[in-house]
Amino acid sequence: MQQTTLTVRGYHIDVYGHVNNARYLEFMEDGRWALFSSMTDLNAWSERGLAFVVVNINIDYRRAAHMHDVLTLTTRLVEIGSRNAVLEQQFHHQESGQLLASARVTFVVVDTRLQKAISIEGEMLDMLQAMQAAGQA
Repeated sequence: MQQTTLTVRGYHIDVYGHVNNARYLEFMEDGRWALFSSMTDLNAWSERGLAFVVVNINIDYRRAAHMHDVLTLTTRLVEIGSRNAVLEQQFHHQESGQLLASARVTFVVVDTRLQKAISIEGEMLDMLQAMQAAGQA
């Protein structure tokens, strides 16, 4: 599990005075990079021609976040399949603890040389299982 803290800035806000939905996607990407960077050497996977590629995101927006709000984004791996895996990401308002948004993010492992998704097995499976276990602790 990875926790990322961020402060909502003026450029995150849309004309309605709250965080734009597209910004949540950027915040979540930062959270995913932080999780993977803390658990594995992304450069080593890249050198082997392997990449983690998002194929689906489902977001539930519950409450608005406004300028100067401090948010906590929690990212954890919740499911590992034979060809994809699922991360859960949640935004909480740091002061009130209220859930602002939650998402399920499905990704695959792509062999960049072949330009296709591959099975999750061997060393890759071991790494993801360790990541999942860390998120349950």
